[in-house]
Amino acid sequence: MSRPLPPGDPAEFRTNRLLDVLVPTRNRPAELATTLAGLAAQEGPDGFGVVVSDQSDAGPAWAEPAAATMVRVLRHAGRPVLLTRRLPRRGLAEHRAYLLSLSTARLVLLLDDDVWLRPGTVSRLVTAIADLRCGFVGNAVHGLSYLDDVRPEDHDGYVEWDGRPVPEEIRPDTPQWQRARIHSAANLAHITDNLDLAPGDWRAYRVSWIGGCVLFDRAKLVAAGGFDFWPRMPADHQGEDVAAQLAVLRRYGGAGIVPSGAYHLESPTTVTRRRVECWQVLLDEERAADRRDRVPQEARP
Repeated sequence: MSRPLPPGDPAEFRTNRLLDVLVPTRNRPAELATTLAGLAAQEGPDGFGVVVSDQSDAGPAWAEPAAATMVRVLRHAGRPVLLTRRLPRRGLAEHRAYLLSLSTARLVLLLDDDVWLRPGTVSRLVTAIADLRCGFVGNAVHGLSYLDDVRPEDHDGYVEWDGRPVPEEIRPDTPQWQRARIHSAANLAHITDNLDLAPGDWRAYRVSWIGGCVLFDRAKLVAAGGFDFWPRMPADHQGEDVAAQLAVLRRYGGAGIVPSGAYHLESPTTVTRRRVECWQVLLDEERAADRRDRVPQEARP
């Protein structure tokens, strides 16, 4: 039997490190081990930290042998790992807010627990956000079981940035909202193949949001509100990542990056109750506030 896994030192995450990777997880020990294996294979940047917060119904997934081994590999390579539990569950947004509160790094990579990263992915994202100086960059995840399902009708949503990304107001009733179609199935893999990029080359393109692997400038994410909207949400929600990205896009802009080194494990979701979309709740609140602002003062109760 292996020895118990130390949870790590929270003080290591109160430093001026360049990057922390924040991974929420629940009931996915095999997937978490794969995700951590992808992080362990990254060659840079030096000394990035990893925070894993578990909400499993039984014991924490990071204590299972395969995941625990990957934690030890990361630590042996000089990458601090903090292992936590966050119970009771109050929803996805609260869990992400908690993870964000544990880091003071300049950059935070929000990585889902069912995503494997190809070596070199993290370094490319860090390079991209330094060059573009926007609020976030991300790698949309490939669903390789759809590799033979080519959907050219979805590819026209791919539009590259010419220069730095600029702030954008993205709403469901705008054409920009449809950009998300290029992230379905294996669309992005097909688009990237057609670009015929040289080794080491990358491109930035326009997005509405990105799921699974998004690198934020932490100060800009916090300034845009982060996930502080969570107390206004019921626990059975989704779309918290979309809501946060829309807020950052509005202030600072953001971009997708190709090639993407993020691969979806295509495991069943562990969040089966998703009654509410966070971005829709926030949008409804904004519209209600706008209507109140347009009512003349003398007509208000």
